[in-house]
Amino acid sequence: MQLLIPSPSQSTISAGPLTIHFYALGILIGIAVAIWLGRVRYAKVGGNADDVSEVAIWAVPFGIIGGRIYHVITSPEKYFGNGANPIDALRIWQGGLGIWGAISLGAFGAYLYCRTHKTSLTYSQLLDCLAPGVVLAQAIGRVGNYFNQELFGRPTSLPWGLEIDAPNRPTGYETFETFHPTFLYELIWCLLVAYLLIKLPGSIKKLVTRKGDIFALYVLAYTLGRSWIETLRIDESNLILGLRLNVWVSLIVIVASSAYLVKSKNRGNTKDQAVAS
Repeated sequence: MQLLIPSPSQSTISAGPLTIHFYALGILIGIAVAIWLGRVRYAKVGGNADDVSEVAIWAVPFGIIGGRIYHVITSPEKYFGNGANPIDALRIWQGGLGIWGAISLGAFGAYLYCRTHKTSLTYSQLLDCLAPGVVLAQAIGRVGNYFNQELFGRPTSLPWGLEIDAPNRPTGYETFETFHPTFLYELIWCLLVAYLLIKLPGSIKKLVTRKGDIFALYVLAYTLGRSWIETLRIDESNLILGLRLNVWVSLIVIVASSAYLVKSKNRGNTKDQAVAS
């Protein structure tokens, strides 16, 4: 059967003495898109678009550091196990950013900025404006996983199976050639979530009623898809009661974000109105 998704032949490109990693390039493009869309949405609801760019100077480094810390904590054997090199934990360009660490510390960095600087809109409004761009950035970043031949799922014979080179196949799966392209599933899901975040709040007012609801809706919607995709993955991960750690984190986030939205709806649509598209 002809493969629809062949393995990429390389994950880097050289320009003189400079080596460009496609994974890192995807992250940078995603950040640029998130900032651009955030500026557009922030200005649309009356804010100064420059606030978004200035917040990014704080939020982006916090997010990258948080994403890497989460990844290393959840996959310690890769960096501190037998034969591992702890220095590899610093090589972010080779892949490995945990989304919940990135979102948590990135949002914290934005919060610190809003607490120490005067902004034209509130912190909650800022998060609402940023949410669609952030999930678009996640989609773009997943392209880097394709070039790194990582974060794929169980073996599959489906026509869109992803060919993985033998050196990149996990232990126990050496004889299989094609796997679920879970990075692609997540990319598509992220694009859908971004579209819904932009279109739904303006047309279904009851869905979001207060500042911060759009960001909470992003967290909920993304995690619903991620929790299913996570069950397909076979890369090394810590297990708790037979489930991957990221599945448990997803379940906790789903419950927390759902509770927040329910509580927000029960409080009603007061002066603390949500940012609508």
